[in-house]
Amino acid sequence: MPKATIDDVAELAGVSIKTVSRVVNQEPNVREATRAKVEKAVVQLNYRPNLSARNLASQRSRVIALIYDDTSAYAIPSAGYVIRMQTGVLRAARAADYRLVIYPCEYESSSIAKELQALIEHVRPQGIVLAAPLSNMPKILQAIDRTGTPLVRLSPGTRNVKEYSIATNDREISAEMTRYLASLGHRRIAFIKGHRSHKAVANRYLGYLDGLKQSGLVLEERLVDEGDNSFGSGEAAGERLLKLADPPTAIFAANDDMAAGVIRAAILLGVDVPGQLSVSGCDDISLASQLCPTLTTIRQPLLEMAERAALVLIENAHEDWPPQGTEVIPASITLRESTGPAPR
Repeated sequence: MPKATIDDVAELAGVSIKTVSRVVNQEPNVREATRAKVEKAVVQLNYRPNLSARNLASQRSRVIALIYDDTSAYAIPSAGYVIRMQTGVLRAARAADYRLVIYPCEYESSSIAKELQALIEHVRPQGIVLAAPLSNMPKILQAIDRTGTPLVRLSPGTRNVKEYSIATNDREISAEMTRYLASLGHRRIAFIKGHRSHKAVANRYLGYLDGLKQSGLVLEERLVDEGDNSFGSGEAAGERLLKLADPPTAIFAANDDMAAGVIRAAILLGVDVPGQLSVSGCDDISLASQLCPTLTTIRQPLLEMAERAALVLIENAHEDWPPQGTEVIPASITLRESTGPAPR
């Protein structure tokens, strides 16, 4: 008969793996009725806890781990995106005398679950800030859940009551950007989608659709292209859109890297920005203010979101985990030189 696992105990007792971990490690703040159910299941299954897992729960260090997609594997997410996340978590960690461990990983690796569990057993972090797109991938969430380590998901794109999340209002602010372009007289507003694995970025497309409807404009499928969040994909999509028989007068890209690519495509095709074409992006990376023309964009409060995620972990270090829900930190629009009135 195979050895019983913590998953087996959780299923038999009808509780979460984290609850089993708290009972096994004799942590407080567990209801007596719940504790009794878990202890009964432990006896019934003859469960023997993994000693390293018990030590992990009882000897967490003053460390916050930031886990994100490995930028060296491909061009996305941009280095600026990662630096802002690191800066936010580090700001919170330093203020509370915590250390920060950063761990880029390839989420498509077949060994990612074992890799993360080994990292957690070695570092014993107080908690984990998990960045998108990893924050919406079940196999990664399950791997972390098995260790019983507190987790905050960053920009998951979907809301899940099981883990605490820090997000921004991607859909609403993208609708506002689309309405702004329409207010300048643009009637053919194109949109470039981002990488499919980033559900938060996908919400920006939904916002674009909302903004068209709110502005009395009809969606034209030909004006929607798809990128992968990289500069090159933005340039290619921009070229395709601008070579249409009736090209758009405004292009809204789901992130700044792709918007920068659109501006390059426009320059190479002899299209004036913003005289003939308005371009807008999202994220407000450092490049946005360095382009010529400078880029109108949505400022995603990523640094503040990452800082808040770390603070939630630190503030709840000695409390019954986890808090539940999604905390939203609003984004804002930054107007610069790349947008202007629609050409006559």
